[in-house]
Amino acid sequence: MAGLVLVVWLAARSSLAWDPERLTALASRHDPAVQQSVRSLLDTISRAAAMPDESRLEAINQFFNRRIFFREDVEVWGQVDYWASPLETLVRGQGDCEDYAIAKYFSLLASGLQPAKLRLVYVRAVLGPPASPPVAHMVLAYYPVQGAEPLILDNLVPEVLPASRRRDLTPVFSFNTEGLWQGTQGSEAGDPLARLSRWREVVAKVREQGFL
Repeated sequence: MAGLVLVVWLAARSSLAWDPERLTALASRHDPAVQQSVRSLLDTISRAAAMPDESRLEAINQFFNRRIFFREDVEVWGQVDYWASPLETLVRGQGDCEDYAIAKYFSLLASGLQPAKLRLVYVRAVLGPPASPPVAHMVLAYYPVQGAEPLILDNLVPEVLPASRRRDLTPVFSFNTEGLWQGTQGSEAGDPLARLSRWREVVAKVREQGFL
């Protein structure tokens, strides 16, 4: 029985195709600062893998919030909307809300969290006084069990907080590598790889880079 459990566990891990050696090799094409960033990420992921889920969320959330400077895509990539892979974000050291959420999502998968527990969520965020018009924003949500209140990882707020404490956010739709939903608890809305072209593009990049 122990041998069977080990085989099943290895199969589950290999299905994610997490390949730190591949990521290290790609980082070696860049300057020493990028290589150090990637080594720090690999160390953070390795340590997070042994932590309880909430501690794991905190470790990955803090890593990217502290290391990546917020910049709009036009400033970083010369494009209005560009979804970067975690490696691309570390290479530039800059990114917007989508880049933070994407980097945290794939890093948490690499640490061993299952995709079903994580969703990227498009929200309308009120960034100023309550009467301020909302703006488009993206966060990462973690569900300890299906249907539970999620915890929110956000580049705007340093703490990982329950959704009920983020009244500044109104969810529009959510997705991961397995599905697309209306809001955070709504009905399924199709295959995200078919419906979201930029998500399809970034998933292809992270697979090539060893994250998935």
